[in-house]
Amino acid sequence: MSTFIAILLSAATVFMILGIMRKARQYHATPAPLKIPVTPAPKSTGGVIIRMAKEIVFFNALFRASKWTWLFGWLFHVSLVLAFVRHTRYIIDPDGLFGFMMPVLNLWIVQTAGQYAAFGMIIGLAGLLARRFFVARVRYISSPSDYLMLVLIMAIAISGFFMSFVSGYAIDIVAMKVFMLGILNFDLQMLPESNALLIHLVLVAALGFVLPISKLLHIPGVFYAPTRNQVDNPREKRHIADWAKPLDKTRNDYPELVAAREANKEKA
Repeated sequence: MSTFIAILLSAATVFMILGIMRKARQYHATPAPLKIPVTPAPKSTGGVIIRMAKEIVFFNALFRASKWTWLFGWLFHVSLVLAFVRHTRYIIDPDGLFGFMMPVLNLWIVQTAGQYAAFGMIIGLAGLLARRFFVARVRYISSPSDYLMLVLIMAIAISGFFMSFVSGYAIDIVAMKVFMLGILNFDLQMLPESNALLIHLVLVAALGFVLPISKLLHIPGVFYAPTRNQVDNPREKRHIADWAKPLDKTRNDYPELVAAREANKEKA
């Protein structure tokens, strides 16, 4: 079973990273031919950076759109970040390249915040799932996959909650770290015996496979949203997409325009 889980986690991680890179490349290659920042918009690059930071950290646009959705969504994402930071201790070798991070990761406040983040994740996901059921306009546009994605992530959070707070489900975290470092160092070790851990890891691997091919992959999208990352200066500076620049240099040479100019000369 240890070998199976190690291969499954490795494959899911590689698939997820490559999928995110592919999606980011797709976003980057998508043309943005129009200047369409949502107003009021910043008129400088510095202002855009501040706006993007506020969107990424505080979800400003969502806050203005729906307070309840913002509350549950922000709670879930913040809790997810805290849980992720706590889990990084399992893949960082104290004697390795990132070993300098261990004193910070081992701080009581970091570990406690990450542990209790399970409550925030479950509450946030429950609110977002309830929104799919009880808000008519959201229910109308929801597909089965929308519900399944929320249920999958909630199952991951609940299984983690059991291992942290329910007696009889706790695992040997030292053995777990040895197992994870063994995967990274290509030196496979034994996985701690725990049904809850096994379920948790299989669900995490499933999420890794699903993430790059589902609408959950909105992680890099915010950085490429033209309504957020553009400076509001259409009058001061002409906006032209990179792919259109070569065409712009030869636009006066189009046969139709040449013919029109010749016709005007003859009339004159």
